Amino acid sequence: MSTHQAAAKSRVDVMNGNMAAAWGARLSRPQVIAAYPITPQTPVVEYLTQFFADQELDCQMSEVDSEHTAMSMLTGASLTGVRCYTATSSQGLALMYEPYFRASTLRLPIVMNIVNREMISPQTVWGGPQDSLTLRDAGWLQIYVEDNQEILDTTIQAFKIAEHQDVLLPINVCYDGFYLSHMSERVEVPSQESVDAFLPSYHSDHILLDPDRPAAVDPLTSGYLLMEYRQKHMAAQQAALDVIAQVHDEFARLFGRDWGGLIETYRMEDARYALVTMGSVTGAVREVVDRKREAGVPIGLIKVRALRPFPLQQLRSAMSGLKGYGVIDRNVSFGWNTGILFQEVRSALCGLDEQIPCIPFISGLGGEDITLDLVGQAADAVVRNTAMVEQAQWLQVAHEGR
Repeated sequence: MSTHQAAAKSRVDVMNGNMAAAWGARLSRPQVIAAYPITPQTPVVEYLTQFFADQELDCQMSEVDSEHTAMSMLTGASLTGVRCYTATSSQGLALMYEPYFRASTLRLPIVMNIVNREMISPQTVWGGPQDSLTLRDAGWLQIYVEDNQEILDTTIQAFKIAEHQDVLLPINVCYDGFYLSHMSERVEVPSQESVDAFLPSYHSDHILLDPDRPAAVDPLTSGYLLMEYRQKHMAAQQAALDVIAQVHDEFARLFGRDWGGLIETYRMEDARYALVTMGSVTGAVREVVDRKREAGVPIGLIKVRALRPFPLQQLRSAMSGLKGYGVIDRNVSFGWNTGILFQEVRSALCGLDEQIPCIPFISGLGGEDITLDLVGQAADAVVRNTAMVEQAQWLQVAHEGR
């Protein structure tokens, strides 16, 4: 099917990010869905349940009693060789901590949308990726997206990435709570026929529980075998770098939408400075880059999409030769006094011959807006800076009475 044919068979709708995630899952034909509602993920479960009730989604829907049960159930289902999906947020992700680790170390290609929300305490239900970023080293693949169209498209791609024979790992598609989950925008919904052409049915060759062929799964493992498991797991993460890029390029050719693959760059061809982002704040940064360019400032934007595996070579290539950069984090790295993405980016650039002056910024915690003015302040600071800044610079709108 050509790009023109795929576009002709799609339809345009206005939907929030949770509906986009639900449509991405629906079009991917999961065979088992198990999920428990939690703000701001709850509508994803409601939409999928409605699809199921209307007989528009042919799968096994499990109404479980907790997120821990949801992931445990999908672990068992995936071991039988079927396509599995779920979604969660924040405290729900924390509750499924144990089976979350097991899903990755058993190499089960489960797809899960994480609707990013701050962790308590103090009590909050507002957006922030601290929940998923805290589990970045639990062995899952993690991709962070910018808008509702990218949610739908990447959720579909996620199944093909996770199920690839060189990968066979679970994957998170993460998007900002409320800023995306509850905000509506134009979304192009591809036809089932075009998605079926892109994403074939799943057949497991690496593990398959079968009553006729009894097998032990996850027995007490010696250190010798555990070393082998971890080595192969890490190799699969590295293989995923190529697979993510390949699947993205195939999707772009078929559907005509290009999200950059592992990273997306904007106006970086002749940039001397850059702001690095992840998630929905990227739109505001893109606008500020345009304004600064109009004023003659040679600044560009780098959006990190894949956090695990981390796109080390792609970042080094995009940032080589810069005179300075800043990373805008919507999270914190306790003990480092910076954000988490900053630590990842700076580690990646340690291999360059010359260290580039950089500034870590933290902003937008607890759902606070990262305004154009705040992004502009960050851009100006990067251009002025000539040294390595070790401590986070906090970008925050002043509130009366504080």
